[in-house]
Amino acid sequence: MDQELERAALVALLRRGDRSWPELTDQVETVGSARDVLESALDASGQGALFATEPAVDLESIAAEIAAWEREGMRLVTILDEDYPLCLRLVHQRPPFLFLRGNHMENDLRVAVVGTRNPTPEGIAHARAIAGGLAERGVTVVSGLAAGIDTAAHGTALAVGGRTVAVIGTGLRRSYPAQNARLQQEIADSGLVISQFWPDSPPSKASFPMRNAVMSGYSLATVVVEAAYRSGARMQARLALEHGRRVFLMRSLMTHEWAREYAARPNTSVIDTADDIFNVLDSLVPTTGELTWA
Repeated sequence: MDQELERAALVALLRRGDRSWPELTDQVETVGSARDVLESALDASGQGALFATEPAVDLESIAAEIAAWEREGMRLVTILDEDYPLCLRLVHQRPPFLFLRGNHMENDLRVAVVGTRNPTPEGIAHARAIAGGLAERGVTVVSGLAAGIDTAAHGTALAVGGRTVAVIGTGLRRSYPAQNARLQQEIADSGLVISQFWPDSPPSKASFPMRNAVMSGYSLATVVVEAAYRSGARMQARLALEHGRRVFLMRSLMTHEWAREYAARPNTSVIDTADDIFNVLDSLVPTTGELTWA
């Protein structure tokens, strides 16, 4: 019950809206207890000590709401839980919680494949070759379930019998774009769908950059297939470098100034084919049989 009330206290803190989520995440991790942070917040606001029957903060009611989410297939994992993804915990943009639908595997090797929503035929071909080759080698293909490159990456990974993870910019009860609702369900059935937003949250301008930060932190490397300067894929490449992750850029991106700049940075490789990625990954992660985190 203690763990359930800790999760409920974190939800209550986030719903209060008096502090930013990153600030609360830092404080809860430092203190080690969301209930203690909530009690201090209530004392400071003059609401008195925290009890489960407190009208303003009924933790048992929130715990029941969390249980209902989980019966619906949406598992809540907070920053205080042991099964919060370790690689994501290490980045500054880590969210205070994640909603998971599907099966999280902590020790799988994860590579993000991202790009524009309006790809060229060559971009689609590259995305399929990369995602298919990764999946066939036992690598989990991570993407954002957007139209275009993301859809090609997820679909190809599923088609070859591999594992794929979708990190989405809405709540789990929503699908964006709507035409990917079936694909989202297929990914949940055989892999994992991750959201850092409340279950009914709609898409927004802010939610997709936040999604890209989580996708980068959750993955060992990011592959950018096609992307303009003002794109989430370009932003994810920047974030991945900040996170100390490997970045792969298709050579066709070198017509963009931003891509040439990123290519000059450590941890970046310019690639011509999918095989170029596999060769680098082999050197990054020593393997015996299936690939795992180093």
